[in-house]
Amino acid sequence: MSYVALLMNRRSALAVGAAGVLVVLAGCGPDALGGGGSAAGTTAAADPAVVSLSVADGATDVSPATPLQATVTGGSITDVTVTDASGAPVEGTLSEVPPATAPAASSSASESESAPASSSSPSADSSSAGSSSSSPATPSSGATAGTTSLWTPSAPLAYGTAYTVTATAQNADGASSDASGTFTTVSPASVTTPSIGPLDGTTVGVGMPIRVFFDQPVTNKAEVERHLQVTSSTPTDGRWSWMSDTEVHFRPSTYWPANTQVTLDADLYGVDLGDGVWGEKDRTVSFTIGDKHVSVADAATHTLTVYSADQVVQTYPMSAGSNANPTRNGAHVVLEKFADITMDSSTFGLAVDAPGGYRTDVKYATRISNNGEFVHAAPWSVGQQGSSNVSHGCINLSTDRAQWFYDFSQPGDVVEVVNSVGPTLSRVDGDIYDWAIPWDQWVAGSALG
Repeated sequence: MSYVALLMNRRSALAVGAAGVLVVLAGCGPDALGGGGSAAGTTAAADPAVVSLSVADGATDVSPATPLQATVTGGSITDVTVTDASGAPVEGTLSEVPPATAPAASSSASESESAPASSSSPSADSSSAGSSSSSPATPSSGATAGTTSLWTPSAPLAYGTAYTVTATAQNADGASSDASGTFTTVSPASVTTPSIGPLDGTTVGVGMPIRVFFDQPVTNKAEVERHLQVTSSTPTDGRWSWMSDTEVHFRPSTYWPANTQVTLDADLYGVDLGDGVWGEKDRTVSFTIGDKHVSVADAATHTLTVYSADQVVQTYPMSAGSNANPTRNGAHVVLEKFADITMDSSTFGLAVDAPGGYRTDVKYATRISNNGEFVHAAPWSVGQQGSSNVSHGCINLSTDRAQWFYDFSQPGDVVEVVNSVGPTLSRVDGDIYDWAIPWDQWVAGSALG
């Protein structure tokens, strides 16, 4: 090979080598090293949403009023569904629980693995009102940790029934996670619905307590009290007090404010009353406190002073119970009225033909206790009215005065008996002796302390 040819081959080789170096350098240029190229735009995947349930998987004897809640971290709850044992969906609605009231779940599930939390106890204001599986919510890209949603059935869940609950959430990337569990509601030995007074829609006087009567003894009194919620248009300091294992009353420390609207929500469905007895249904009773009517029957001065809105409207001579049959002291509550009634001493154990026994027709009788005490017309004692006490425990008035008092009175009005030689009104005298109980003793009768 000539010198010229050799020189040309060397130059060709150098050119190829230089080109190769340029290719390598191009591969290490700014784009390849992340200086603004497309490879730098790739970000890490969002953490999965973590979902937990408030009722443990496999839980039994669950109250059908127990709140069904789902809590998520790293995402948003999009759906909660509940099905019964046959797989049929249960209608309900989904709402977010404010952070301050949402209980922390004790366990959680990531992605499709479920690990439901322990069953929660019903809260004091839990309701058996309900709803359906919700419409999916729009996931939040920055959901607050521990966001809790409440599923409320459209109709109360049933006793003695198995249910499956599934909660689904999405994280910031839209990836789904869920938690699922099955629970069974309690099968009560028996259920009960209490009677309530006053009746719904009625108007009563300022002395009428709210009375709730159960047909079976209540041993779980504190839980029952938590589910008896009283609201009034004029706030009061009212408290519940148990009169017996089957009866609880509510009253303020002083008489109700006049012209007040009062509502009792007895949310007892799904509430354990104790000893296998559970609440059968919820009840709401609303009534009105009317005008303030308080009368004072003074057995020492033999006068009945009638007040309306703290103003004296009548002062009548009267005759109270004799020393042998004294009228009870204390605040009596008007219970019912009779234009005509036959009074019979045998109703309180004294035979009609025994000394002091009687059977007589009476007009304009206003009952003020269940021990036989009335304000009524007694034309036979007009001569003693205003000067001595000769009755069998009633407040005797003339016929025209008794008629006026009969027309004036409403159930719940108060007749305060003072200065009688008899004892103070008490449990033995019937079911409303509430105002004879000092306030501190009344409060002590609450199971909530």
